[in-house]
Amino acid sequence: MKDALRPAMRLQGVDAATGLRLRALRAEDAAAAAEVIREAFAAQSLATDPPSSALRETATSVAAHLAEGGGAALAADGRIVGLVLWAERDCGFYLGRLAVLPAWRGRGAARALIGAAETEARRRALPRLHLRVRLALDENRRLFLACGFTPTRQGTHPGYAAPTYLMMEKALR
Repeated sequence: MKDALRPAMRLQGVDAATGLRLRALRAEDAAAAAEVIREAFAAQSLATDPPSSALRETATSVAAHLAEGGGAALAADGRIVGLVLWAERDCGFYLGRLAVLPAWRGRGAARALIGAAETEARRRALPRLHLRVRLALDENRRLFLACGFTPTRQGTHPGYAAPTYLMMEKALR
């Protein structure tokens, strides 16, 4: 079951090869989404400093993200196994909390979720996707580069002297 999902899969679609269903993330998904985010971020290949705020996500905080923007979920047998949150920010479409459960990694889930975000951004006629990625997480940066994102600048978390994250964007026009 290592077949890759089609990155351009429509929201509300089912990938015949994997059985994964890509759909809009809904308010009633907030508790399950928070659990997926915490589990996925806890299983990163490297601990980050400062620790990710994703580890503190709750149903309430995810519901607030959804109210601000929205998101997409990948579900298997009715259970969310991956998701991405998004919001219109800074003249573009900001992607946050891209999370895939460890057992579902390496199957194209993250690419499908990025594809869903790109489809939604284009539907809204937004000119770009943008996101932050930790400098320490090389595999995450490689994923975003492979999906067409380019680095724009480095940033530093409050209280740190050296950069801790990279801003990346993908032009849509």
